[in-house]
Amino acid sequence: MGDDLAAGTHTEHSAELPTVEDTEALGRRLAEQLHAGDLVVLDGPLGAGKTALTRGIAAGLGVQGRVTSPTFVIAREHRPGDRTQGEPVGMIHVDAYRLGDGPNALDELDALDLDTDLTAAVVVVEWGEGLVETLTERHLRVRLRREPDSDVRTATWSWVG
Repeated sequence: MGDDLAAGTHTEHSAELPTVEDTEALGRRLAEQLHAGDLVVLDGPLGAGKTALTRGIAAGLGVQGRVTSPTFVIAREHRPGDRTQGEPVGMIHVDAYRLGDGPNALDELDALDLDTDLTAAVVVVEWGEGLVETLTERHLRVRLRREPDSDVRTATWSWVG
């Protein structure tokens, strides 16, 4: 991963993630480079590991509270806790799956007031690709894929914008 991630270059990185623990460990490593105002957009089908990666990001940020999929509440706030590296920062975990498509989705996204949250927290959005990128000038895009008939996942990530 290295310093090029922090510098905001467009280098794409990838990793094979054979276990859930590997997915969470990648999230912790990514969290080392995240600060308040950063947007992380997670893309991948059901079971690809989006929530597991978010648990790792939360652990790396040291935020409070158990991380579960916010499918039914759409957004869940995790307050800052003890962070071993860097300034304490909160995390907003969003599941955009239920926001739908078209102009209604943009209205619902606007109602979440995530642009305000971005000033004080890291915002992690599952199912948000093609919708939430307008919130910031740049974001970290993480694509997760699950190999057919296997538990092995593949992650690719890069800064966009």
